[in-house]
Amino acid sequence: MARVKRGIMRQKRHRKILKKASGYFGRKSGAFKNAHEQVMKSGQYAFRDRRAKKRDFRRQWIVRISAACHECDTKYSDLIHAMSEKGMQVNRKMLSELAIADMDAFRALVKEALA
Repeated sequence: MARVKRGIMRQKRHRKILKKASGYFGRKSGAFKNAHEQVMKSGQYAFRDRRAKKRDFRRQWIVRISAACHECDTKYSDLIHAMSEKGMQVNRKMLSELAIADMDAFRALVKEALA
């Protein structure tokens, strides 16, 4: 069986990893082993945080809606319960945008839900 030399393939693989690691601090951008470890860890962080981002945004919307509800002398949980009882389907993202951009419309929506 013929001997197979891996020089070019190894260079391509190393170059690809080092390109992904460009901009990292210290040896993590220059030494292949350190760069490879950091690229793998960065991928894990990215995978985890793509899921966490959804939770973080939902939490932020709820905080905004809750603050706007307190200005309307009601509680967040009471508003959400009343809206589900009435069959009003406005998601939390839209509610928070409404609370920020147009407080009068938010007050009208709260009044409609709690009526």
